[in-house]
Amino acid sequence: MSLSLFDQFSTPFILGLPLILIAMLMPSSFLLPQSSRWLNNLILLLQTYMLANGTKQIFSPINEGGHKWALILMTLLTYLLTLNLLGLLPYTFTPTTQLSMNMAFAVPLWLATVILGMRNQPSMSLAHFLPIGTPTPLIPVMILIESISLIIRPLALGVRLTANLTAGHLLIQLVSMAAFAFINTSLTASALITTLLYLLTLLEVAVAMIQAYVFVLLISLYLQENS
Repeated sequence: MSLSLFDQFSTPFILGLPLILIAMLMPSSFLLPQSSRWLNNLILLLQTYMLANGTKQIFSPINEGGHKWALILMTLLTYLLTLNLLGLLPYTFTPTTQLSMNMAFAVPLWLATVILGMRNQPSMSLAHFLPIGTPTPLIPVMILIESISLIIRPLALGVRLTANLTAGHLLIQLVSMAAFAFINTSLTASALITTLLYLLTLLEVAVAMIQAYVFVLLISLYLQENS
């Protein structure tokens, strides 16, 4: 009996308990806590350096009022990055391939930026619904289009992260199945496909890192518009 390719994205269960809960708690065990020593080890220094530079790059265009979000967004970036890379290990499950989980991150943060804009600068936030110089007959249509584009933002955030990770995992699965299929017929073709599989794995590592960064970067852009 052959399983569906999409079975790898269903939540596994052991003794009736979903393993997605364990997978979501794993990032906290990978990150090293801050040390009170004068000199830290290389891994902790690299972790601190990447977080400091990532924070500076993301929040440099945002005014000081939006810098309060630095802890939340950088924690989210580290969490998503760890979960995305965790799913590339054998016998593991990637929680970020679940649209429901990604939407649970996207919707509250997007809604918080909208509420923040309505509270701090309501005139500017409402002005986004109607561009300057719009002809009078097109005003209802433009307001409708801008409202739809605003509401669709969290959906785009969640779907982008889910689709990119799902497509990468499916492609790796298909290439690995092809490599096994050619073992008995052509060792040369199997070796070439295996080499391609390694390259795809490296590409998927880059995609996992980039998608976590893009997710947080887009939220910071929404924050920049409303802060």
